[in-house]
Amino acid sequence: MEGITEGVNNLNITDSSASNNKKNRIQVSNTKKPLFFYVNLAKRYMQQYNEVELSALGMAIATVVTIAEILKNNGLAVEKKITTSTVDMREEYGGRPVQKAKIEIVLGKSEKFDELMEAAAEDVIDNDGQS
Repeated sequence: MEGITEGVNNLNITDSSASNNKKNRIQVSNTKKPLFFYVNLAKRYMQQYNEVELSALGMAIATVVTIAEILKNNGLAVEKKITTSTVDMREEYGGRPVQKAKIEIVLGKSEKFDELMEAAAEDVIDNDGQS
């Protein structure tokens, strides 16, 4: 009986889906939310996790690239990694598999991220006080 208890105590459980559900991943759609929803969400994720992974399939790839460029051009993010691939998907149940392009862009905080976010927060406070 002690051997079983010891075995259970030493059991290491890993969740294989954990790597697919990263906390700092944003899966972007070009139909569900406006562009700046994703830009602001990415800023929040970078504040929380120091980096964000933007992911998209097919037609939403252009949206992800635009989000990344907005963050980079505003000095908030630096590009860490870009991965492209294709994934097999079925258009409908029983339909033939279709290959879709996929992109993943990992962005990290820029050196000036915290300073820029602080300045933006102060601007909001200043503007609210001038009503």
